[in-house]
Amino acid sequence: MKRFKVGDKAVHPAHGVGEITSIEDREIGGSKKNFYILGIRESGMTVMVPTDGAERLGLRPVISRTVAKKVLAELEKDEVAVTSQPWNRRYREYTEMLNSGSPIEVAKVLRDLSRLRSTKELSFGERRLLEQARGLLVAELALARKVKETTVEKDIDAILG
Repeated sequence: MKRFKVGDKAVHPAHGVGEITSIEDREIGGSKKNFYILGIRESGMTVMVPTDGAERLGLRPVISRTVAKKVLAELEKDEVAVTSQPWNRRYREYTEMLNSGSPIEVAKVLRDLSRLRSTKELSFGERRLLEQARGLLVAELALARKVKETTVEKDIDAILG
């Protein structure tokens, strides 16, 4: 299990890339617990993650350049991860994939919904998932590749057409 330090970048499966701003003891329900205080970049939100439950939650370091290449390769694949009908079953499966915290799963959501959008109108929920998947990937890929987010957006647009 990776122990994070103040200043480390970390990825929260539901909120995306953040920075450990402090590690604090807090009393919750009468017992003291140790927490990572995570400042989320995209939303400006602050999230408390128990240090002893961080791994179970899926808090993880930012991916490496090697994994970033695999994520971009996933976007290029000519396959569909979720074939369920109707849209609400698809939506549930995509939500689970996003919440998994796996950048490869997030890439599949972005790829599938981007393709689907070119053939038909997405539901409001699917459009939100598409935006969420894109936001999560852009932020993390930019950090992993040490480039600006606009560069990653252009790369993703080039891949997805």
